[in-house]
Amino acid sequence: MKIAVTSRGTDLDAQVDPRFGRAAYIIIVDTETLDFEVLDNQTNVNAFKGAGIQAASMVSDKGANILLTGFCGPNAFNTLKAANVKVISDVSGSVKDAVKSFNDNKLSFVDQPNKDGHW
Repeated sequence: MKIAVTSRGTDLDAQVDPRFGRAAYIIIVDTETLDFEVLDNQTNVNAFKGAGIQAASMVSDKGANILLTGFCGPNAFNTLKAANVKVISDVSGSVKDAVKSFNDNKLSFVDQPNKDGHW
């Protein structure tokens, strides 16, 4: 299964970025093999608005079924939900540890955003 994890760096030892739309990177990880692809999210880091929606579209386009992140706002959450991407928020630690926690069923899906919208 492919999952997306927000990241401050470009490898599995990097820390989870607590921001979704404005995360430095989004890493798409195969939960079985730990093969991964790094998505550079720099375009959205300084976006005036719409960063969450653009990042959600990028995650969906890469075929991820699940997002692990710290915070996810309402616009991004609704975009992910429409694309059938489930969200797990309040994730921290390294990307590798987050994936392990997911594989060990230690994380729970959320049914609503955990961050207010900016507008």
